[in-house]
Amino acid sequence: MKNIIGLFMVLSILVILPTVQIVFAAGDEAGEYIDRRVEIWNLFFRMMTVAFVVGAVVSGTLIWLIWRFRESNPKATPTKYEGTGELDR
Repeated sequence: MKNIIGLFMVLSILVILPTVQIVFAAGDEAGEYIDRRVEIWNLFFRMMTVAFVVGAVVSGTLIWLIWRFRESNPKATPTKYEGTGELDR
């Protein structure tokens, strides 16, 4: 549960900090403009970087789980139901 909360905190920081920076960067002086296309691309790039990292971790975990708990693994032992081939009734 702590990992999920930490992940959400990191994702919220990645979204909130650039947004606050844009708000304060608006400036009070005339002639200071924000190129929204650049800021949108910046946010998109950051979020895609996070998405690729999360995707790599999830797919790596799935590959490890499949490889570790495959049926032909020498360390895999049958459960009490698989060992006898019958269900306890």
